[in-house]
Amino acid sequence: MSQTIAGDFLSLLAGRQLQPLRSDTSAAPVETQATTVFAFHYAEGVLMAGDRRATAGNLIVTDHVDKVIEIDGTSLLAIAGVPATAFEMARVLQTSFEYYRRSQLQQLSLPAKVRALARLLRDNLPMTLQGVGVVMPLFAGLDQSLSPAKPRIYFYDPLGAQFQAVGYAASGSGSGTIRSILSFQERHGNPRPSGMNLPEAVQFALRLLMVASEFDSATGGVNPEASTFATIRLLKPNGVESVNTEQQREYLGTT
Repeated sequence: MSQTIAGDFLSLLAGRQLQPLRSDTSAAPVETQATTVFAFHYAEGVLMAGDRRATAGNLIVTDHVDKVIEIDGTSLLAIAGVPATAFEMARVLQTSFEYYRRSQLQQLSLPAKVRALARLLRDNLPMTLQGVGVVMPLFAGLDQSLSPAKPRIYFYDPLGAQFQAVGYAASGSGSGTIRSILSFQERHGNPRPSGMNLPEAVQFALRLLMVASEFDSATGGVNPEASTFATIRLLKPNGVESVNTEQQREYLGTT
């Protein structure tokens, strides 16, 4: 058995000749796709949100997908692309981070978490090159080397290259519209996203999805009358919080 790095769950799997993501080169049916997700800095930390629609070609598979996943108490993952692959990546990350915490008696650093996700995306390269199983996630984590800890946002390309977002990031079929609005609001808005309080940030996020859904049929919008809202999670210096449907309804009505 090859030597593994202490606390590295992915190296442990490789040493036992196990692969967390198995590539199948056979012809694939029309894939289920999950879009749209985004994240931005607001006054108290990072808001990460996603619509709840999954599609397969021109079909709507469901409007009840949770695309923003809590990996641990200090990090979030937002999935865009093929849910089957993305959810498996999320489960591997959850196990990997917990394995490190228990074996090394400390939390994995933020740079190491960012690289762990990049490694999973590279392991998925054969499927990506075939045009199936493509995932383009967003990641948010706490930089605990600072005091107080500071939330940071990262985005990835399908091959695993990672980039830190200064103010915001978006991925998925509706991301073009959302990035445009975020860019305008950051440059010319009052308040800017980074200066919004929680009610303002949640209201802004819901309206972003409303606009994106008008220009992209794969993006599920927000419809209070049908009780259709988004998945919204917050990453603050003290950890992860969720914004439930009742809170979203309340904040959307805030002027």
